[in-house]
Amino acid sequence: MSGPLVVLAEFEAREETVEAFLEACHQDALRSKADEPGCLEFTIQCGEETPTLVVLHEVYRDRAAFQAHEAAPHFAEFSRALEELGIVTRQIRFFHRQQVDG
Repeated sequence: MSGPLVVLAEFEAREETVEAFLEACHQDALRSKADEPGCLEFTIQCGEETPTLVVLHEVYRDRAAFQAHEAAPHFAEFSRALEELGIVTRQIRFFHRQQVDG
């Protein structure tokens, strides 16, 4: 399949860690968009009914661009924050965006 690589990463924080985790997410998103030419989009969502559920919606030019993201220093900082804050990774899913004509 062709098309940009879409990553949906779901995390569960605790009430006492969600704000610190969101700050780590914001830093990762800012650095990804500023430093990685292959990062096309990076948004952060919180659950409406479960505000401790955080979903990152990331779009990369291709798999190689995502691999560059995983090798970036800011990703290492994000990974440390996951561990230090006790954030649970619920699931990470990969998709290929399809073009819609019309």
